[in-house]
Amino acid sequence: MMLRKVDLQNLSLANELYTVQQKSYTIEAELIGFLDIPPLKETFDELLSCQEEFIGYFIDEKLVGAVSYSLEDETVHICRLIVDPAHFRKGIAQKLLAHLQNEGSPERMIVSTGKDNHPAISLYLKNGFKLIRDIEAAPGFYLSLFEKR
Repeated sequence: MMLRKVDLQNLSLANELYTVQQKSYTIEAELIGFLDIPPLKETFDELLSCQEEFIGYFIDEKLVGAVSYSLEDETVHICRLIVDPAHFRKGIAQKLLAHLQNEGSPERMIVSTGKDNHPAISLYLKNGFKLIRDIEAAPGFYLSLFEKR
């Protein structure tokens, strides 16, 4: 196991990231009953041009999970937390989140997930995040916004 920055200029690695993202968000979409989540619609080129920083989780040099974030005014915005479904329930999301929390000890972190994504909500609550509010992101579809200070 190894954590390291994912360089989106490395097209082979970026393609691995895109594949893991598609697999992970397909499962989330099924779980929450909403198939139009933005990362599933994102093209490979859109991923390459995003302004997020990515930390990857590798097993035997193969990318199996990642967390992405942006930093704005001492606040870390967690944009994505993805794990290849073949590696679910191995603590990978926890390790990625812990790495991000410990890296630079941010003053504030925020993240959102589908209101019905119980595994993600459980992970965030277990790590000290507090539910701020639910937001109707699309008719009948809600995101839960979490914060940690």
